[in-house]
Amino acid sequence: MTMTTHADDHSTPRAPRGLKAGGKRLWKAVTEEFELGEHELSVLLQASRTVDALDELERIVIAEGVTHDSPQGVRAHPALVEARQQRVTLAKLVASLRIPLDDDQQAGRLPQQRVGIRAVK
Repeated sequence: MTMTTHADDHSTPRAPRGLKAGGKRLWKAVTEEFELGEHELSVLLQASRTVDALDELERIVIAEGVTHDSPQGVRAHPALVEARQQRVTLAKLVASLRIPLDDDQQAGRLPQQRVGIRAVK
C-alpha cells in the first residue's frame, strides 16, 4: 500500500460536504500533497471530521471553562475529557496514513521506516 505525490494530470479531490474550516484545511493540505487511494480518503475524511469535532469542543471549553460542578464536586468539563479522546483518535488516524512529518526531516531525524512510506511532492 503506497501513497504517491500528485502528478500534474491528477486533480485534487474536493473536500466532502459537511466539513468545517479545520477539517477542510486538513483535507486540502493532505490531498494537495499526496495522491490517496479510496480507503485512504476514507481515513482522511474521518480525521477531518475529528478535527472539526476538536474545534467545536475547544469552543465549548473556552465558553464554559475547564471545570464544572457536579454532584460529586468540581470535575473536568466533559468537553475537555472528550477532546482528549478525540486527540488520541486523530493521532491514530493520521498515523495510519503514514505521512512523513517535515519536522522529522528538518530536525535530521529519519521518519519511521515502514512499507509504503509516503513521498513528499
